[in-house]
Amino acid sequence: MSAPAIPSAPVLLCAGEALIDMVPRSTPEGQAFLPLPGGAVFNTAIAAARLGVPTRFWYGLSSDMFGVQLRAALDAAGVDASLCAPVDRHTTLAFVTLVEGQARYLFLDENTAGRMLAPADIPDLPDEVGVLFFGGISLVGEPVGSAMEALAARTAGDGQGRLIMLDPNIRPGFIRDEAIYRARIFRMIGLSHVVKLSDEDLFWLTGLGDIATQAERIRAMGPRLVLITLGAKGARAFGEGLDVAVPGQVVPVADTVGAGDTFNAAFLCALVERGQAHPLALAGVSPDGLRAALDFASRAAAISVTRAGANPPWRAEVVDAG
Repeated sequence: MSAPAIPSAPVLLCAGEALIDMVPRSTPEGQAFLPLPGGAVFNTAIAAARLGVPTRFWYGLSSDMFGVQLRAALDAAGVDASLCAPVDRHTTLAFVTLVEGQARYLFLDENTAGRMLAPADIPDLPDEVGVLFFGGISLVGEPVGSAMEALAARTAGDGQGRLIMLDPNIRPGFIRDEAIYRARIFRMIGLSHVVKLSDEDLFWLTGLGDIATQAERIRAMGPRLVLITLGAKGARAFGEGLDVAVPGQVVPVADTVGAGDTFNAAFLCALVERGQAHPLALAGVSPDGLRAALDFASRAAAISVTRAGANPPWRAEVVDAG
């Protein structure tokens, strides 16, 4: 299956983690782990391409068997990974356990192809790239965190008017130095035009309190839009004079792996379709337009949670569910 590309759409570049999720499976011999392509930014790239957004991907991809598996998955979805030179280091592995449907992770990430990506490895961006997406996990380690931040800073300052979206996707157990990580996340928020946070991410960054007040604290750092996902309760979006909410979708939940990544891709897809995937265009987003984008993203994420593992929907599936 392939999704028809959105006409005249800017190319989305997803920059950040690609890894292998070692997903638990029961066998007659006991619990085993199935290697599946994953990583929040990788999943976002797959989801965006399935939704019809022309998508490229950049990260350190290994030349090992798992790196080959990751490239094959990108290719199958129609994601262009030509910016990723093969790296003679191992692929990051993330062993996943599910606790009441929620994913928990153990990362094996030392000296891997992605972790050792450095600022000197940043490619020149093709002119057709108009939107960049970043995720928080690849901002934790070094030198890859510095590489991602440098790419965001270079993009924000290049005068090309490219839109930047960030999902901090905070995993407290993966953070080695909280003060350094918080400082980087806040700098990245300041470079971004759209920031998506789960309610848990928001409270980790700003502390407990009213969601609208805390979201405005994030928006005051620079973003034009702040999106907050609330799980089964839906999602809200905050902009200049805007506070828009959509309810959650009632669906049977297999697990939540990749749901937020699908939400990110679908929201960007909705902006692209409306010609609003540009920093200046965000100023003209109406409440109804923002609500429609949130609804599309929520419907896509709801389909994702009905499936085991990160398996984002194709465009036709989301349209049919509307």
